[in-house]
Amino acid sequence: MSVRPTAQPVFATYPSLRGRTAFVSGGASGLGAEFVAQLAAQGARVAFIDIDVDRGKALERALLDEGAEALFLDCDVRDVPALQSAIARSAEQLGPIRVLVNNAANDHRDRVAEMDTSLWDDRIAVNVRHHFFAAQAVAEMMRDSGGGSIINLGSISAHIDLMDLPGYITAKAGVEGLTRTLAREYGPWYIRVNCIIPGWIMTDKQLTEWVTPEAEESIKRNQCLPDKVYPDDVARLLLWLAADDSRACTAQRWIVDGGWM
Repeated sequence: MSVRPTAQPVFATYPSLRGRTAFVSGGASGLGAEFVAQLAAQGARVAFIDIDVDRGKALERALLDEGAEALFLDCDVRDVPALQSAIARSAEQLGPIRVLVNNAANDHRDRVAEMDTSLWDDRIAVNVRHHFFAAQAVAEMMRDSGGGSIINLGSISAHIDLMDLPGYITAKAGVEGLTRTLAREYGPWYIRVNCIIPGWIMTDKQLTEWVTPEAEESIKRNQCLPDKVYPDDVARLLLWLAADDSRACTAQRWIVDGGWM
């Protein structure tokens, strides 16, 4: 028997994020869009990129109409020079980037027997390679601004028994290792690097494509908490990691999965 809380929760605000520039990859939909909206609600200036131009422009317009400082750029993270250019343009228009959220990913299902070198390289490029080059692109401006926070998105998939995701799972496991080495490299510059590991998050895509009755049973069986986990649950942890409140926390994994792992 589960008991749902009856009081409306009250969530934290983070004054250190006000006026600070954040950059989010894959920010037009799903978790990324929630990150963009939540950062903007804290008063951050938010630049975000995506290949979904229609949703990106719509989110940018909605945020601007609400009085936020937001900038959307059409960019495919697999194109590293384009990614570097988008980061430079964002910093030029909104100010030095102090918060980097490496979120863009693609969990397309691929059978092991069907993988070839081209598909493998694509899965690595879209799920982990851009994390490194985005971090490299913001490091000096973070250093010159007194420090910053880099937040990489991992995945519970690297820790549980999923199939048909060999490239994605390999890349997401690599994100965890990359987080630790970048934290060591950039620590002397007061740049913190952390990895958020979301569980099964109820984005529109997941609800439309993957959350079947069988999946519902798997969630109930594996999570400690009875409720599904939603994008805002992950975003609230991301805000804390982006803010100065977590200034002594780096090189860590932070799990938001309802107790699955």
